[in-house]
Amino acid sequence: MSIKKILSWASLIEKREAWRRAGKTVVWTNGCFDLIHVGHVRSLQSARCFGDVLVVGVNSDISVRKLKGPQRPVVPETERAEILAALECVTAVCIFDDDTPERPLAELRPEIHCKGEDYKPPLGKPIPEAAVVSAYGGKIEFIPFETGTSTTGLIQSIKSR
Repeated sequence: MSIKKILSWASLIEKREAWRRAGKTVVWTNGCFDLIHVGHVRSLQSARCFGDVLVVGVNSDISVRKLKGPQRPVVPETERAEILAALECVTAVCIFDDDTPERPLAELRPEIHCKGEDYKPPLGKPIPEAAVVSAYGGKIEFIPFETGTSTTGLIQSIKSR
């Protein structure tokens, strides 16, 4: 069942049109999701509360290497996508190669784009895709950031044992 949630970009765009016609609110969030932990699960559950459909964009292995370094990801993109698809709160998963979600957001045009509170203005990290979301009339919502849970932290903990 969960593998059916992993969609090609073309299939996702088709589904998006069906959701739009059905009046469903589509929520998007994205990330590397390497070594999925409870912080990821809680964030995804929070994101789902903003709409009817939760689409999760997963950075491809190529993208993760650019963002996190040559030793990452630990878990291949297809496995990361399958794990996310197995979560009840996730409606669909797609893998994308971009470093930022600007292009996927411009094409999918979800009503809601979720980011962690560590991006929340005025003191949060920059949001490169904010202009794209604003341009099509979408809204950015911020979800609680789980301090003390991170893939990098897990990797360091494993290495130190």
